[in-house]
Amino acid sequence: MTMSITLLLQANPSHLKWNQLPSLPRRTRPDRFTPIPDSKRRVSSVKCISSSRKPDNTFSLQSPWEVLASTVSNTLKALKKPAIAAVLVGLLLMYDPTCAFAASGGRMGGRSFSSSSSSSRSYSVPRTSSSGFSFSAPYYGPSPFGGVYVGPAVGVGVGAGSSFFLILVGFLAFVLVSGFLSDRSEGSVLTAADKTTVLKLQVGLLGMGRTLQRDLNRIAEVADTSTSEGLHYVLTETTLALLRHPDYCISAYSSVDIKRGIEDGEKRFNQLSIEERGKFDEETLVNVNNIKRQSTRSQRANGFSNEYIVITILAAAEGEHKLPSINGSGDLKEALQKLGSIPSSRLLAVEVLWTPQNENDTLSERELLEDYPLLRPL
Repeated sequence: MTMSITLLLQANPSHLKWNQLPSLPRRTRPDRFTPIPDSKRRVSSVKCISSSRKPDNTFSLQSPWEVLASTVSNTLKALKKPAIAAVLVGLLLMYDPTCAFAASGGRMGGRSFSSSSSSSRSYSVPRTSSSGFSFSAPYYGPSPFGGVYVGPAVGVGVGAGSSFFLILVGFLAFVLVSGFLSDRSEGSVLTAADKTTVLKLQVGLLGMGRTLQRDLNRIAEVADTSTSEGLHYVLTETTLALLRHPDYCISAYSSVDIKRGIEDGEKRFNQLSIEERGKFDEETLVNVNNIKRQSTRSQRANGFSNEYIVITILAAAEGEHKLPSINGSGDLKEALQKLGSIPSSRLLAVEVLWTPQNENDTLSERELLEDYPLLRPL
């Protein structure tokens, strides 16, 4: 540490007086100095003031750990101030970690629940009348002309308290109960035929499969989703696109919901559709019931690669249909084949959703795990 010392000489004017010096003898050879006599001693006061100044670079002689500790200490002291703490809390509340990574979404398909319900076949159960029986015995009597006269049958009346009447009532009750149970069994068969199945297949892919994004965009642009043939085209082309790129598939999930009627099936289908659409930041490409919409989205240059893609297939069909539980790539292949083989005459609704729709958007691993937790690794 360097120290600068400043000397201030301050003369006391009260001690300074003019004294006339006496004449000195002149010498020819001044070999040495001769003291000058003075009648009165001059008194002067001297004050010394020392000031030390720290150098500008206070960390020149400190270690990096000391510098870090000092910085942290100063930061903590600054955070104790209410104004700085309030600003920091406000910045943390305004920060949204999902806004920078939210992906775009595509959606195509349609539904025809109302037309199918109006044209559904009505079944009438034929009623089987309980067969009764009659008992008659011919009357044999003597003929006045000789021989035997055979008369008309004579009915036998049975009283309510007789045992024969109780047996007859029990037999009739048995016939009625059998017919009622037969009607119930036939009704159950018809209800099974009227059931609606809602199927869901979700596939997670690597972001390198951008060919799939282009295929889905092309299907959405050319498909006529207002007809059953167009819905069948969307379903088959999507399943074929996934079957052609099995190496990109890394996870999948399937579910099957069997409902008793078309209305219940429609409710479940709409519920699944809303649930999946809520995971998108924006639907940038839509073709539903042949109503098309495409929005231009500013491309984000965030420096991340397109990590993952998720494709969701929803289908509702008449009757009972099944999908295998996904435990491997073989199960996924079987599920895709079963979806693609549903006849167009049985399809009630189809919807395909995928994210990200834009090739420059990103679906991070964190978003994949949070939004699609049911996906199972293949």
